[in-house]
Amino acid sequence: MTQNTALRQRDHAYSNFTEKLLARDLKPGQIVSQRELVDLTGMPLGAIREMIPRLEADGLIKTVPKRGLQVLSIDLDLVRNAFQLRDIIEGEAISEFCKTATSEEIDLLAQQHADIREQAKAGVTPEVLKAAQRTDWAFHDRIIDAMNNPIISDIHRVNAIKIRLIRNNDTRMLPDLVVPVLDEHLAIFEALKARDCAAAVQAIHSHIDSAKRRALGI
Repeated sequence: MTQNTALRQRDHAYSNFTEKLLARDLKPGQIVSQRELVDLTGMPLGAIREMIPRLEADGLIKTVPKRGLQVLSIDLDLVRNAFQLRDIIEGEAISEFCKTATSEEIDLLAQQHADIREQAKAGVTPEVLKAAQRTDWAFHDRIIDAMNNPIISDIHRVNAIKIRLIRNNDTRMLPDLVVPVLDEHLAIFEALKARDCAAAVQAIHSHIDSAKRRALGI
């Protein structure tokens, strides 16, 4: 096997692992063996062994001596740390986006949010719910990627997995949250349209604080 093939298999195993984690086929705090991960991901043992150091570096698993591999546990420290990191990264990202994004892109993103909000007001169907979730995640990914900093994008990607696990161990947006979440995004867009970067930063901090409160059930 070539080195490139081994790397592709490792990356594929990593992707399969995170998909299973977000699909809740793996539970937070669960202990698994390498062989169980082979069965779960459908990848060879060599790829699993190559994947483990990356998962450990990302904080998604840890090795428990004589027991196996423990999936990330959800506790108050994780909530505090993950949302604090999100606050720092996205505050900087929205400030940069405010300065560099074109008016056309801001208007397009805002209109997409407004359209889904109108659909949600008429009734949150499964299709509307999926569209709202995609739009929510895509917006946050977009402002991060607009920084053109691969290191920050990678940190954001891993932290986003943890945030989705934290949210009541649910990766989905709940129907009754669709309109409130979109309203929070639309407040950010109002500041972006006005090129009021300080207001955009404040709006995204408020949005992230609301998300943390919802995750904690307060």
